[in-house]
Amino acid sequence: MRKAAWILLLMSSPVLAATYQVGPSRTYTTLNALFAAVNLGGGDIVEVDGGVAYGGGVVVPQADGGASGNPVVIRGIAVGGQRPAIVGAANTVEFRQSDHLVFEGFDISGGTSRCILQGAHDVTVRNSVIHDCPAHGILGTDQLSGSFTLEYSEIYNAGNGTNQHPLYIQSDEIAHPGSVFRMQYCYVHNGNGGNLLKSRHERNEIYYNWFEGATYHELELIGPDENTQQAGWTRDLIREDSDIVGNVIVHTNPAFGAVIRVGGDGTGQSKGRTRFVNNTFILAAGTDATVFRLFDGIQSVEMHNNVIDVTAGGTARIERTVEAVWTDGRQIHGSNNWIESGSSFVPTTAEWSATLTGTNPGFVNAGAWNLVPQTSSPLRNAGNPAPVSAPGFPFPLPLFPPVNSPRRQLVSVGSQTPRGSDGQIDIGAFEAMADLIFADGFGD
Repeated sequence: MRKAAWILLLMSSPVLAATYQVGPSRTYTTLNALFAAVNLGGGDIVEVDGGVAYGGGVVVPQADGGASGNPVVIRGIAVGGQRPAIVGAANTVEFRQSDHLVFEGFDISGGTSRCILQGAHDVTVRNSVIHDCPAHGILGTDQLSGSFTLEYSEIYNAGNGTNQHPLYIQSDEIAHPGSVFRMQYCYVHNGNGGNLLKSRHERNEIYYNWFEGATYHELELIGPDENTQQAGWTRDLIREDSDIVGNVIVHTNPAFGAVIRVGGDGTGQSKGRTRFVNNTFILAAGTDATVFRLFDGIQSVEMHNNVIDVTAGGTARIERTVEAVWTDGRQIHGSNNWIESGSSFVPTTAEWSATLTGTNPGFVNAGAWNLVPQTSSPLRNAGNPAPVSAPGFPFPLPLFPPVNSPRRQLVSVGSQTPRGSDGQIDIGAFEAMADLIFADGFGD
């Protein structure tokens, strides 16, 4: 009896997590070698030596995922200030149904098809640099992908042509209903093709990022590709919603005239609700540009406390709706936005309340990318402290107030800058009281 009880206790005890090391002088010289030899489990940690360039084609297989609330962590350990680099192959790194995974601390480049192929659920990529990707930077698979968090990372020199993007995110609404794409504290810039962020995810939460320099739209938030979904999926299965709060979005390409597209792109439409709150838009292309391009199926769009500044000539066309297909009639709602004088296609006063106009938003030093309002700025204390959705179209689980501010640089984990508060919110992505915090001037 004693032996049987001991065996039963042993079988019911949790398996202890382990730490594995990967590097040129380690037992496992590559990640793929480790995955072939060991089936990782929840709580396991993999440490990869930095200061080394590893070959691409890394595949994290299904057997090496973790458990809900207890992920496998694959962590790059910097050596001499250098992250481990993974370079080349068709897919430099792939998450192949390796659910419940954290991947952090890497430099990823050179994948001829994708630098990262995201095909799993409950995955976090953080503290990484993804760059010089001849096609997609990060691509989510149409099937079997789920919740995905991208944070504290820099993405640049990625994308190609019209259909390959620095970030192209999707979720499988059959396999993983209720999935969320959370993107925060990232710096995405210098796109070589496509949109900086194209997302077909079920829910997008885009918080405190700096987007600058797309070939096409800086952001495109639309519905799933209707030609590539699993059996049982329909256009009206799930409504895709997007919450965009506290970002800087800089439009620089004079050859393309729209900053953001929401709803659809001709292959998939969200029929969803989209919300823009406390963002700073900089139109720096020197030509006319549309800020909000509404396209295909869309239910509602709301905009509160945003600043739209034209810095290099041309005018801002606030909305373009001729391609919109409203599910419940036109639903545009907003409050306390600051726009450049002379802007066209502005929502009506019944749709947008307390709109401010002017020729200078009063940033501390726009030339040095310090977009904090001066204390004398018209943005100061001019925000709506309690923005609400249009009646009948409440946005689910909205973020407010914004509590952090974006940076025009790679942000290390945990070092995001608090937005601060003096009791009355400013318009845009920054608070005037934060001037001293941003004394570095936001430079490169």
